[in-house]
Amino acid sequence: MRCVIARFPFELTKAGVLESMKGIKPEPGSGESVIIGRRHYPVKQVGQVITRQDRRDFSAAEVLRAMTQLGFTCRAALPKAAPVGILSSFQHASAMLGIPVSV
Repeated sequence: MRCVIARFPFELTKAGVLESMKGIKPEPGSGESVIIGRRHYPVKQVGQVITRQDRRDFSAAEVLRAMTQLGFTCRAALPKAAPVGILSSFQHASAMLGIPVSV
């Protein structure tokens, strides 16, 4: 399949991507990811390996689009958890009694 990443055309196949990623350890990451084999790879790592370009030269969306068209499963970034507020002693006591507390 022909795709354009960072204004350069690439001829990618699913087998070619699998071969390129063979033996590469996934980097830790919490953003978008691509499942290749049984591993979750960060999108930018996959893009760097298959294009041999610097990660700043392409966007994650370009790689996600190409990997989706090739049939790989792509995962969106996990939503960030809301910060947990610290309760005052009065709010803590109210919460223990079951009275609604405004934080």
